[in-house]
Amino acid sequence: MDFTLPAHVEALRDEVRKFAEREIRPHVMVWDEAKTFPMDVVRKLGEMGMLGVIFPEAYGGAGMGYLEYAVVVEELSRVDGSVGITVAAHNSLCSNHIFAMGNEAQKQKFLRPLASGQVLGAWGLTEPGSGSDAGSLRTTGRKEGSHWVLNGTKTFITHARVGEIFVVMARTRPPQKGKGSTDGISAFVLEKGMNGLRAGKQENKLGLRASDTSELILEDVKVSEENMLGEEGVGFKQAMKTLDGGRISNGALGLGMAQGAFEEAIRYAKVRQAFGKPIAEHQGVQFKLADMGTQVEAARLLVYRAANLKDQGQPYAKAASMAKLFSSEVACRVAEEAVQILGGYGYVKDYPVEKYYRDVKLCTIGEGTSEIQRTVIARHLMLEY
Repeated sequence: MDFTLPAHVEALRDEVRKFAEREIRPHVMVWDEAKTFPMDVVRKLGEMGMLGVIFPEAYGGAGMGYLEYAVVVEELSRVDGSVGITVAAHNSLCSNHIFAMGNEAQKQKFLRPLASGQVLGAWGLTEPGSGSDAGSLRTTGRKEGSHWVLNGTKTFITHARVGEIFVVMARTRPPQKGKGSTDGISAFVLEKGMNGLRAGKQENKLGLRASDTSELILEDVKVSEENMLGEEGVGFKQAMKTLDGGRISNGALGLGMAQGAFEEAIRYAKVRQAFGKPIAEHQGVQFKLADMGTQVEAARLLVYRAANLKDQGQPYAKAASMAKLFSSEVACRVAEEAVQILGGYGYVKDYPVEKYYRDVKLCTIGEGTSEIQRTVIARHLMLEY
């Protein structure tokens, strides 16, 4: 891939960066302290097409590719990861699951309002007892005539309280003999207002506090068989394919926050005086900045490469896991070094690096932990070699 980005992608970066500086940066700490979901800003992003970046204009989307999408998430996350993850989860998970697996009627009914930014979407796979081992989920669906009745609890669900369209996975039958525990899981589209569907506890999180993360509770939720995505029993396979694309945006999330933390560190190092000169002129700090800058650039190349492979219709699952793994761990290292460079000031909320340090940790956990990414990558490597 030529890593000189096309002019229209750089123009998009400039547009999103200006928006983030103007509409998001002045409010970041207020939102963080109060756990305030910035609905007004999210609506504006919807008007810009950012809630439907990767979907065709025929469904109300912006008709862009994953490279553009990665840049959008990167630039929003550079200022506030909470807004970055809002856009990423909405596009990559709920909306993309419907786009990739839904029939035309489902796309017209559910994807159109999602992609055009009229409503937010949520995606429910994780449960209190099933995180990395997602196939052991306990939410059930039983058939009653032309409807399914769903019961269970989903946890750590982005947009559980503010979302209006939900894709959830439930076990609709026992696994068939010889097919493994993930067989028999199906995917359904639910809508806010359905009887028995409600948000539960809102999580009080370490970081990304302006992003809505809550439980989603299903108590005898009656849903039409027309709301099942694809065939019965293939929902887990659908979910894993959905996560492949989501790992590109998750990589962009970590990349953006790493870039933001790096910029704050280098800005501070150029003005902070110690022993008669700016600390940026001390070799110990210079080496930190050199390592940080190199790691951020390497993460950027991995994220853009994965996005480009997906846009070209090439196999991209391994590249997406590599990008997500490396970018998330780089984000943690860079944010930690940024705090170290700022010293005591890096530990207080008056300076942004404290928040980056808290926010970045989610990247090594969400949408597949670093350990899961290494497992996925190793499986691909075994097949290749």
